[in-house]
Amino acid sequence: MLTRYYFGSQLCEGKSVLEVACGAGQGLNYLGREARFVIGGDYDCSLLNIARSQYGKKIPLCRLDGHFLPFRDGVFDVVILFEAIYYLHEPDKFISECKRILKFNGEVLICLPNSSLPDFHPSPYSYSYFTPPEISKLFEKYEFDVACFGSTPVDTSTAKGKVLSLIKKMVVKFNLMPRTLKGREFLKRLVFGSLVSIPGDVSDIPISHDTPVPISCFENNYSYRVIFALAKSR
Repeated sequence: MLTRYYFGSQLCEGKSVLEVACGAGQGLNYLGREARFVIGGDYDCSLLNIARSQYGKKIPLCRLDGHFLPFRDGVFDVVILFEAIYYLHEPDKFISECKRILKFNGEVLICLPNSSLPDFHPSPYSYSYFTPPEISKLFEKYEFDVACFGSTPVDTSTAKGKVLSLIKKMVVKFNLMPRTLKGREFLKRLVFGSLVSIPGDVSDIPISHDTPVPISCFENNYSYRVIFALAKSR
């Protein structure tokens, strides 16, 4: 989470920014420190209420559907969507809406898990995941130039990394992954021990992050667990 918002903040200085699927708003204040203004939107009212209790009137929040963004044409410099494009049943509509509401040379930053990895397990609530070539093709269809980045290197150099990867592969292969969040939490506690609570505002804690590195947009990647796509409107 810290890496995502650090990377996103690098695009925001002096800009008008929209975060779609902002959830409980953990990163809005961090983005807002750099942006001229930031707006957060989500489909889930309960999450937006958590964000409102955190920020009050400091940051504008609205309920929205990622397929139909309720804004005028050409009003934003940056649109951010972290770990959510695979929950959209028609991602083309989201990209088309981004094109509409962005200014010339406006940018979209998307983050998603690397579905090419052999131990990848999709969310039971997802529609589709994208590899770098697939997400690039989707953006290019709407006249965006795309750059891809990788984050969180796959650990194959240590015994711990190899064992954890093997365990996850077996869980995926035999369909043992719990379908509920509570079930997944229990499994993670068995493997990793105590879990770290998600902060209400990431700007309240010391920023520790990876630096995403450029990767090819033309081939699947097997070196990083997290993929970023940065698309600039032409």
